[in-house]
Amino acid sequence: MQDVISLALPFFGLIFLGYGSGKLMHLPDEGLAWLNFFVIYLALPALFFRLLSQTPIEELANFSYVATTTFATYCAFALAFCIGVVFTRGNIAEATIQGLAGSYSNIGYMGPGLTLAALGPAATVPTALIFCFDNTLLFVLAPMMMAIAGTEKHSLGATVTLVLKRIFTHPFIIATIVGVLAAAVEFRPPQAIDTLLTYLSNAAAPCALFALGVTVALRPLGRVPLELPFLLFTKLVIHPAIVFLLLNWVGGIDPVWVATAVLMACLPPAANVFVIARQYRVYMERASSAILVGTVVSVATVTLVIFLVRGDMLPVIDFGL
Repeated sequence: MQDVISLALPFFGLIFLGYGSGKLMHLPDEGLAWLNFFVIYLALPALFFRLLSQTPIEELANFSYVATTTFATYCAFALAFCIGVVFTRGNIAEATIQGLAGSYSNIGYMGPGLTLAALGPAATVPTALIFCFDNTLLFVLAPMMMAIAGTEKHSLGATVTLVLKRIFTHPFIIATIVGVLAAAVEFRPPQAIDTLLTYLSNAAAPCALFALGVTVALRPLGRVPLELPFLLFTKLVIHPAIVFLLLNWVGGIDPVWVATAVLMACLPPAANVFVIARQYRVYMERASSAILVGTVVSVATVTLVIFLVRGDMLPVIDFGL
């Protein structure tokens, strides 16, 4: 347990340091822009590229793993969307944001820092694969569902173009693609460039977690909706349970990859849920509440999952197939 506390305390401590700084200093959120730019466009892409480029290419082509984890995220979205439909009495736009709150993990800011700290470099590939394909799924679902709801006014062609642009211009996904290509040709950057990438990689997790804390602090905690406990239960408990059960059902997957997927799935709702809600001008205040409350509650749930993972207490279920 001491090992778990030693891992979880610095991890969540950085988030709460950022949260406390955001609440105490009363600095405008425009000041956060450069830190977010550093994290999203430089530090985390450097981390993904550096680790993936050093990975044997055969480890990167695990299609059953990608399909299973992505389908699990879709299942969590579908369940949370149905919860939203019930509570909003059929409002598809609001239910879509609720679906994202119940399935879109904070895999950008929190994912790499947590999985690499808990499981080591062996978690790099599954972390990158989950990030790329979960984001691709949710980048497709959000505009598609908003188009069905009538909130998205673009034509079908414009919507498809927007989705493809969001996918293939995202810095994490670009870094992953370049890292995979570098692994395929066994490219190694010059020493000076590699040292620079190491500096950026080392800064990724601390800066990302601090920035997350500040971001949450600057989001107002408005009215807590009645459906929030159901959405957070879906996100923090049901989503990782679906991932775990499906990966065991598929079988033959490295236990470290299974643990990585469970850790990624148990993370709280991503800050991007609020960004998407603001883009479509729907469910904004309650999306902000979901992120804040979910991040606080995840201190307990994520710590429990870390305890299970570090103690090798995730069981292997034999479905007899």
